[in-house]
Amino acid sequence: MLRGLFDTHAHYDARQFDPDRDQVLAALPGHGVELVVNPGCDLASSRRAVELARCYPFVYAAVGIHPEECGDWEEAQLDELRLLAALPRVVAVGEIGLDYYWEENPPRELQRRVFRAQMALARELGLPVIVHDREAHGDSMAIVREFPEVRGVFHCFSGSAEMARELVGLGWMISFTGVLTYKNARKAVEAAQAVPLDHIMIETDSPYMAPIPHRGERNHSGYVCHVCERLAELKGITADECSTITQGNGRRLFHIQA
Repeated sequence: MLRGLFDTHAHYDARQFDPDRDQVLAALPGHGVELVVNPGCDLASSRRAVELARCYPFVYAAVGIHPEECGDWEEAQLDELRLLAALPRVVAVGEIGLDYYWEENPPRELQRRVFRAQMALARELGLPVIVHDREAHGDSMAIVREFPEVRGVFHCFSGSAEMARELVGLGWMISFTGVLTYKNARKAVEAAQAVPLDHIMIETDSPYMAPIPHRGERNHSGYVCHVCERLAELKGITADECSTITQGNGRRLFHIQA
């Protein structure tokens, strides 16, 4: 069994874990999971992420407003995010970014305004960011370039290999999910092959996108081993080496001491 795994993106505050959240989290060390980052998607889920990080010594939190959840945005929300971000075990601003996939999402201009506001908050606080980018690659990159002092990760990366190389050149991390294990994952595979090992992280995005052989199930961090094994195969290293490298990358980005 793989050890030392770092699931850099999992939503244990999500309702899908309401029936058995504590049991799932308590079992993760037995699956070889050493660290988890739980990002918030709005103020309420950010508060829950902070509470989970308080209760579990291997869980850390990020706080932010997801682009799908920014429809009720008010500038005053930044003040609460600022307070939450100052709490122990909060390691990033996130999940933030742009999502142009669903027509019913908040207006694109509002999404961009909220993204910029939270990037500015991260710059102010000296924290990394966790970026969600779905069908918005051009605008996401444009906003990232506006904040050269900010670093972070494009989670569940869905861009091209060229985009990944540009982000690496800017000092960013690229994170891959169970999508890497899917048969139709050509674009993700090409991006993973293009990113140097010192800029790659792994994640589950639980409870979503479970990897093969668990596709269709509720995802959890214990399944991040399958992402690690697939990435190791693509990079020509052992799974143990991949676990060590990706954990180190995650610790470096989120300033988590060994």
